[in-house]
Amino acid sequence: MTKTTTASVKITPMMQQYLEIKARHQDAILFYRLGDFYEMFFDDAVTASKVLGITLTSRNSKDDENRVPLCGIPYHAVSSYLAKMIKAGFKVAICEQVEDPKEAKGVVQREVVRVVTPGLVTDEQLLDDKDNRYLAAICQKGKEWGLSLLDLSTGEFLVSQREDLPALLDELGRLSPSEILLPEESGEDSPLANELLAYLPHSCLTRRPTAGFYPETARQRLLEHFRVVNLAGFGCEEMKAGVAAAGGLLLYLQETQKATLDHIERLIPIEFDHVLLMDESSRRNLELTQTITGGTREGSLLDTLDLCQTPMGARLLKKNLLFPLREVEAIRQRLDTVEQLYLAPRLREELRELLAKVYDLERLNGRVVLGTANGRDLTALKCSLAQLPELKEKLAAANGLLASLSAHLDELSELRTLLEAGIREDAPVTLREGNLIKPGYNAELDELVSLLRDGKALILGLEARERARTGINNLKVGYNKIFGYYIEISRGQLAHVPDDFIRKQTLVNAERFITQELKEFEEKVTGAQDKRLELEYRLFSAIRATVAEASSRILHTAGWLAKIDFFCCLAEVAQRYRYTKPVITDGESIIITEGRHPVIERALPPGRFVPNDIHLDQESEEVLIITGPNMAGKSTVLRQTALITLMAQMGGFVPAAAAEIGVVDRIFTRVGASDNLRRGQSTFMVEMNETANILNNATDRSLVILDEIGRGTSTFDGLSIAWAVAEDLVNKNGRGVKTIFATHYHELTELAATNTRVKNYNIAVREWNDTIIFLHKLLPGGTNRSYGIQVAALAGVPAKVVARAKELLHNIEQGEFNRQGEPRIATSPRKKKPQPGQLSLFSTEESKAIRRLREINPDSLSPREALDLLYELKRLNDVE
Repeated sequence: MTKTTTASVKITPMMQQYLEIKARHQDAILFYRLGDFYEMFFDDAVTASKVLGITLTSRNSKDDENRVPLCGIPYHAVSSYLAKMIKAGFKVAICEQVEDPKEAKGVVQREVVRVVTPGLVTDEQLLDDKDNRYLAAICQKGKEWGLSLLDLSTGEFLVSQREDLPALLDELGRLSPSEILLPEESGEDSPLANELLAYLPHSCLTRRPTAGFYPETARQRLLEHFRVVNLAGFGCEEMKAGVAAAGGLLLYLQETQKATLDHIERLIPIEFDHVLLMDESSRRNLELTQTITGGTREGSLLDTLDLCQTPMGARLLKKNLLFPLREVEAIRQRLDTVEQLYLAPRLREELRELLAKVYDLERLNGRVVLGTANGRDLTALKCSLAQLPELKEKLAAANGLLASLSAHLDELSELRTLLEAGIREDAPVTLREGNLIKPGYNAELDELVSLLRDGKALILGLEARERARTGINNLKVGYNKIFGYYIEISRGQLAHVPDDFIRKQTLVNAERFITQELKEFEEKVTGAQDKRLELEYRLFSAIRATVAEASSRILHTAGWLAKIDFFCCLAEVAQRYRYTKPVITDGESIIITEGRHPVIERALPPGRFVPNDIHLDQESEEVLIITGPNMAGKSTVLRQTALITLMAQMGGFVPAAAAEIGVVDRIFTRVGASDNLRRGQSTFMVEMNETANILNNATDRSLVILDEIGRGTSTFDGLSIAWAVAEDLVNKNGRGVKTIFATHYHELTELAATNTRVKNYNIAVREWNDTIIFLHKLLPGGTNRSYGIQVAALAGVPAKVVARAKELLHNIEQGEFNRQGEPRIATSPRKKKPQPGQLSLFSTEESKAIRRLREINPDSLSPREALDLLYELKRLNDVE
């Protein structure tokens, strides 16, 4: 279909209205309500038809050369189509009819009631129950960077301020917003926009007028929304850049959501002084929320730990996993609560059964306040509130933090009573089709429903009563479209007609009358269905508005339920997976007995995972150098140490026989190898960037996990870098950093000879019939073998290649290659170009020539013996 311009189209009043509305929403696909359909025109129709997979037609004749492209979708199925548009990265403006077409004079009045963008989603089909969907805003004021994030579906509103862009990007990476607002000054090719596209390629970037981020107007906008005189109560009064970002974000909401935003109740500063920090690479390497390969939730630590019964609990679990605690007492309090539920399996089971019946209160409340909640939403809310009395009762019987949770739990009894009385259990999704309100809630509605259901019976009843009153046995009630309802009496019975009968029509053999009762009945029946639907909608809206007034209380209750679910989840995980309560100390030691990797052990048959011990401190075992072949389990030991530490500081039990954790401030990891092509960085550059971050930011309270540094360059360069990094970590600031360093550079084991705080360990293997068996056990002492050829054979490298590798290794080990890299026994007629040998920098084995020199007493040699000795030494040197 050829593209049609508006200038070439005959403009009808309706099309003129469409174009005026579309002009105000150029960056969105306009869903324009026409009766029972949302329709799209022009370029919007072409785009939408492709994304939605629907037929593209035209508004006018096929023979018209100025055809207007058109496509449409049923209004009652809008959610599924809207989901497709948003997932494809488009914004959608929902334009509704805001007056009754029957009462309209001319074109029906229409308005955009909301704009849906990737960051402004409340529809169930677009949301992940277990994850927040954030809209973010970024701006720079002076030397400070401001950041704000908001989840419209729950009302969570965050603010932060950082001094440098990398730190701000790290926060964004942690919370992964779906859409990011930028001032217009940050154009499409600005360094900030390019950095964001590289760092968060799946986020939608939206440019906004710079004026919306002016600090004073942004602050005033926030004050008006929260109805306060300053922001000190939120703890962000001094965050000039952060407040500017938050105000710019709020303005975007006010412009796109034509509804109250009362569920956004407070502005929460993101605090970093009290949480364990991990940079983006560490979160990725440890696979906290998604796997490195495939980026899926399945196979991550979060997936393993998530046994939550409610969406609120699942989101809180993820948040606590990304923001573990650093305060010893706060961690201990969490652990004590988990232990209480762990030791009370019956109580835990009962609580989990009740929580399983609770829906997503935070998002239900969000839809209620925004005015988009339907009948099923209120039914879900009613069902959720019904669980609160029993939950409160069971918690009250406990003690400690559980008892305090009971004290804070608002049962919202009057809301439950209202919903029980008013909302039907089978209430539909759509609001204009009736069947929303329960019988007995409203007398007028009950009468209308009765009229529609029992109209014929009511007429027969009225007819029987009038026959009895008048004594006219052939009296009958009739109806026609012209006169409506009437009472017909034959001419022979007219003498018995009562005085309150009003003559309406005369026939040949009868007269037709009406009565006041019949007239009232007719008025009720005529348009009863329309009246019923309109009344049900008004009653439902009134109930929804009453619920919205309790938004703050609903959110408060949802928060406490999330905490209960979080603690029950951790206790359930501990019981199912045989986790133990860690000891949290103010000290610096990390002592793990029979530690296990929480994810890998779940993928293996029971009892197959080999546990290992780890001891780290600042005195005798600060840097552990771990050697051993690939596939032996070095990386597993490294990762499980970091994960056990993190899980303990989150407040959960850990996969170990016992664990003593001295709280750490940061966890750094340098694991694996990958390119970052979007940033133009090679594998080695990524590795060095991550290493530099560790060396520049690790403290004596940090935990550093290093797996194979320096492999991306030549042997000499790589070994030198690895050695220097290990030295710096053991000596950093005179205190050093707790570090586990896995390496194939066996020369690094020499560090233990120069520093008492460095210890060597190896992953045990056994040789059997020219192959190796991995024992996966961490043992003291280093190793000088990598078993690379055996691992290659296990990996399926062809046998002839493995055999040739063994032959070459034997030649090297037997000294059959000279210092120039040439084989002493030629393997090819072609003369090889001399190559520099890759010699060990730290070898302690003496050559035969050196040993011979040590045996000589020069004073006892004759001139002839000295000459013979010189030739002997020359031969020895050539052989080596």
